[in-house]
Amino acid sequence: MQPTLSVALVGSVDHGKSSVLGRLLHETDQLPDGKLAELEAISAKRGMPIEWSFVLDAFQAERDQAITIDVTQVRLKARGREWLIIDAPGHHEFLRNMVSGAAAATAAVLLVDAKEGVREQTLRHCYLLKLLDVRQVVVAINKMDLVDYAEPVFLEIANQVRRHLHDLDLSPLAVIPVSARQAVNLVRSSPETPWYEGAPLLEACERFVPPEPLDARPLRLPIQDVYKFDDRRIIAGRISAGHLSVGDRIVFSPSGKTGEIASLEHWSPNTPEKKYNARAGENVAITLKEQAFVERGELISHADAVPKLTHAFDADVFWLGPGCLKLGDTLTLKFTTRHGSVRVQDIRHVVDTSSLATRQAQVVNPGEMAVVTLRSAELLAVDDYALIPPTGRFVLLAGYDVVGGGIIDARRYPDQRAHARPVSQNLTLVGHKIAASQRTARYGHRGAVIWLTGLSGAGKSTLSMELERRLFQDGCAVYVLDGDNVRHGLSANLGFSPEDRKENIRRVGEVAALFADAGLVCVTAFISPYRDDRAMTRAAVKTGAFYEVHVKADLATCESRDPKGLYAKARRGELTGMTGIDSPYEAPESPDLVVDTTHQSVEESVAQLLGFVQSRILGGLR
Repeated sequence: MQPTLSVALVGSVDHGKSSVLGRLLHETDQLPDGKLAELEAISAKRGMPIEWSFVLDAFQAERDQAITIDVTQVRLKARGREWLIIDAPGHHEFLRNMVSGAAAATAAVLLVDAKEGVREQTLRHCYLLKLLDVRQVVVAINKMDLVDYAEPVFLEIANQVRRHLHDLDLSPLAVIPVSARQAVNLVRSSPETPWYEGAPLLEACERFVPPEPLDARPLRLPIQDVYKFDDRRIIAGRISAGHLSVGDRIVFSPSGKTGEIASLEHWSPNTPEKKYNARAGENVAITLKEQAFVERGELISHADAVPKLTHAFDADVFWLGPGCLKLGDTLTLKFTTRHGSVRVQDIRHVVDTSSLATRQAQVVNPGEMAVVTLRSAELLAVDDYALIPPTGRFVLLAGYDVVGGGIIDARRYPDQRAHARPVSQNLTLVGHKIAASQRTARYGHRGAVIWLTGLSGAGKSTLSMELERRLFQDGCAVYVLDGDNVRHGLSANLGFSPEDRKENIRRVGEVAALFADAGLVCVTAFISPYRDDRAMTRAAVKTGAFYEVHVKADLATCESRDPKGLYAKARRGELTGMTGIDSPYEAPESPDLVVDTTHQSVEESVAQLLGFVQSRILGGLR
């Protein structure tokens, strides 16, 4: 028999998903003994024809309301193949159940009611299939008996569904006219639709192919638990992707600890042979040659293909909470075996699932889809969903309630692994013999870093150079580190990827900190788009005299100035990674000073900066 395929039945409420599955079980002789008689008795009692959905709708509430509330999984064997059919609820109030069901599927059968046609929930389910990367879809136009098997009705609905799926970059393998109640085109072709020449539903589903084996992906093993047996620490979990072997060198993320696999353990007396390797889908228990104290939630990988460490990532989110999702909301992020607190930093746009148009919004309403940016105070080990699906999806919790879920896209954010711990270990700091107070007495002011951040074109270089000139005239020991100037020397070997940008800011931050330690006032002019990078530079200034200045100008104003012609190149597609266009700028949340160059002249802005420096750095010293 061929490998089992997981297939989700999805569609709007009352479009016949449970009925189709119930009738399929009957037509393939897989109903339990006595089930048909039970259905006939229930239906007769209610004075109605046999309701095939009752085969699956176990709850009385489901029978009374004729809707599916919970996810049902049924194994169906036919034509030498086995399918795991996942009957997912269609009602908007049970959308989270549909998501949890479809997330486990390789393929989907989308049901549409021939009489009702395509509904908003139908379109929402199509979008969710794309979001969950379920790309193999068969469409069944059900209840054709209610429209007298009219071909024009079928063609109109079929074309509408095809267009919407095409807009989502999905192409149905087949669109089939069916009637679950009459068993039309479910298992065999039916004379009721002589104009339909395609395959019946079950035969069309034979075109579904198993997904690429997950063991071909990089190793991902989320730690489920760590057990202590005699003198061994046994690390247990289920391999999400990839494979491992005894002797492999592995990395734990986000801690960065490393180890070598000493053994694969087993407890079953029926498995006396020792195992030396395992692959995706297997539950494993490993020991290390040298004990490493790791905890549940760490993610194991090989050293040459590690997950990204980041505080922030973008996510396609479907919001299921009873209220709206708002900027600044704090939620619990659950992915793999890890929980962590995240804050909604940005709502980039909300998606209209019916038209696929996007709109700017400050809130996400219940049932809506959106692209948001989530931020965590702690480093998270994440994978882009497109690369490793099992470790690239998550759910959001409010308390103990599931209020949303989504998939991760961290491409716009730098990997912070290289900066998570020092590379050099055998170092000894050498102390200076000149006290900070002596430097202050010599220069007449204390050392400090004035960090100007803002979009390209906001005026950072103009203001910093003028501020330097004015402070120097007043007798200040001052120097400007400007973005373009630094890239001609200190950072000449760096590009503009998120990782290179992070390294550039790290270097500049360390140099600025040395200037401040030497007693100078160091003014910097860098876009420095990421909050984490600016926090890193603040931490590097040991004296604590770090002042973040947001040189604020909206994107339209910066584009109108465009002093270097970069925005024009970005709009023409000649430049990628342009901050504010296709790369994020994270504005300071609590800057020490905001200089609004959209509404202030250069002279007014410099005067504001001078006043700030006088009060914070020079005050009381001259």
